[in-house]
Amino acid sequence: MDTGVAENSAHAAGKPTADRDDPAAAAAPEGATKAGTTTGAPEAKPFGSRAPAFIKRSKPLHMTWQIGVAIIGFAIIVGGIIMLPLPGPGWAVIFLGLAVLGTEFVWAQRTLLWTKDKVTRAATRALDPKTRRRNMIMLAIGLLLIAAAVALYLWKYGMALPF
Repeated sequence: MDTGVAENSAHAAGKPTADRDDPAAAAAPEGATKAGTTTGAPEAKPFGSRAPAFIKRSKPLHMTWQIGVAIIGFAIIVGGIIMLPLPGPGWAVIFLGLAVLGTEFVWAQRTLLWTKDKVTRAATRALDPKTRRRNMIMLAIGLLLIAAAVALYLWKYGMALPF
């Protein structure tokens, strides 16, 4: 059964895929490059539904499955949004809800890939020695300003509260 699901690594990057866009690559064996060497990289998972085959066979059952996944995923996301101002792992729960939605919906899968890319880039930038040095200097300046404000308060009012 053709679901019209595209490969996420090829179509997300706008690259041609062997079965659709590049007739010369269609004749090449699976995992082989144009030079005839194997890439060794694992195949990317396709976008689309991850529902079991027996559920995908029946359109009403598949629609019911997707509605159930949507209700559960959005409920988890709402719980994460509630946890943002309250104690709890708000962002982690929101991403968990997106992961649940990503089992059935392409837009959630693409959102998770985009988020993962942004987090990876931010982590790489944060580990850069120049950035770390700048952040440490800013932290030291902030701590010195806080210490100066506390010292000024204690000098003016002492240990007693002003009200």
